[in-house]
Amino acid sequence: MESAALSQIGLAGLAVMGQNLALNIAEKGFPISVYNRTTSKVDETLDRAHREGHLPLSGQYTPKDFVLSIAKPRSIIILVKAGAPVDQTIAALSAYMEPGDTIIDGGNEWYENTERRIVDASASGLLYLGMGVSGGEDGARNGPSLMPGGSHRAYLNIHHILEKVAAQVDDGPCVTYIGEGGSGNFVKMVHNGIEYGDMQLISEAYDVLKNAGGLGNEELAEIFGEWNRGELESFLIEITTDIFKVEDEETGKGHLVDKILDKTGMKGTGKWTVQQAAELSIAAPTIAASLDSRYMSGLKEEREAASEIFKKEGLKEEIDNATVVDKKRLIDDVRQALYASKICSYAQGMNLLRAKSMEKGWGLNLGELARIWKGGCIIRAVFLDRIKQAYQRNPGLANLLVDPEFAREMVQRQAAWRRVVGLAIQKGISVPGMSASLQYFDTYRRGRLPANLVQAQRDYFGAHTYERIDRPGAYHTEWSKLARKARV
Repeated sequence: MESAALSQIGLAGLAVMGQNLALNIAEKGFPISVYNRTTSKVDETLDRAHREGHLPLSGQYTPKDFVLSIAKPRSIIILVKAGAPVDQTIAALSAYMEPGDTIIDGGNEWYENTERRIVDASASGLLYLGMGVSGGEDGARNGPSLMPGGSHRAYLNIHHILEKVAAQVDDGPCVTYIGEGGSGNFVKMVHNGIEYGDMQLISEAYDVLKNAGGLGNEELAEIFGEWNRGELESFLIEITTDIFKVEDEETGKGHLVDKILDKTGMKGTGKWTVQQAAELSIAAPTIAASLDSRYMSGLKEEREAASEIFKKEGLKEEIDNATVVDKKRLIDDVRQALYASKICSYAQGMNLLRAKSMEKGWGLNLGELARIWKGGCIIRAVFLDRIKQAYQRNPGLANLLVDPEFAREMVQRQAAWRRVVGLAIQKGISVPGMSASLQYFDTYRRGRLPANLVQAQRDYFGAHTYERIDRPGAYHTEWSKLARKARV
């Protein structure tokens, strides 16, 4: 093949994300080759490329033809299911690749798998990137947030393509070189953990407004639409506004959201985030509460049975609306509580990223991560620009909550936040995310905690020792002996 006819990049794996990203790359003017084990997916992608503007996309039907259709040094993006399918795809393609070529895994992969593959690839002279891709199918087609980590040389080979393909915001494309090893996958994992928290908090705001405030879907659509024009402006608030507007076409009655089973699915990244937080001793209660809520939602049959049991024992399932609620104030309170809770979720994610970066020596730039999340991705929000500025002002910021601007906002919103959580508890509405966020704030802001009693208990039953506030050193006390003596 003449080099002029060769593609500049390749993409293997043509499910929804793969197809859309390939078409995005082609639309930006980069000739691309595509491949999929199921040949009908190749035909489907070729048909879309033709229909969506005669885009420079060529389809290949064997691993060999696919690899050889790409100009050297080759860069090949893989978008297949994480785990064994990635290894199988790499094995099929690398048989025809040469030293200096690059493999880019764009899936939601466990970061240690990426680090293993980096070592394996380097043994064959291949370069490797693990690249987080956020934004769903729409982002993949029109501009995602991209988080590539691994070989810096590999990134330099394709950064000109990634910068055109990524979402564009006022301060540049939503892509940056994340760092060495599996850092790109890890950052995407934490992004998804923050996303879990965000979605849970929004669902709680909805629950309180609907069940404590008695608001209908039309009112909710209006409220969320208004919120999306202020400090809460974000992708998730925007799509929630749309969700409340959609009527049920199946029955022609009511809104679709009310007909959806209350049982949440998940793919594992939220669980990984909470596990990593525990391993690194980083408190992430909002993200953990959102994960627990998904587990609880999965107990649909158990919850329905429990509801009947408690009803028989005299517990009313209906929300207690004996207390008259000032709707206007409730709406504003929930807005403030949601904002403050969301900041806690982002703060926890950022602390986890910093801790892992220190452990692995990745040198993550938290302000730059906030910048590339401003567009394309699921957690994009207007306040990410302010998070970026907070880390630019102080790269060593201990916690987002103590940035002067955010600290001021948390203090201003805490009264409303407490009213919402208190009202929800009073009316029996579960708000685990908002409660966890508020407890995180209350714990972090206190100069002295009751941990002194826990240390005394640990020393009592296990001789674990304790420190004193008035002098240095480790101390142990014979508590039971002194207690008996005190009783005499």
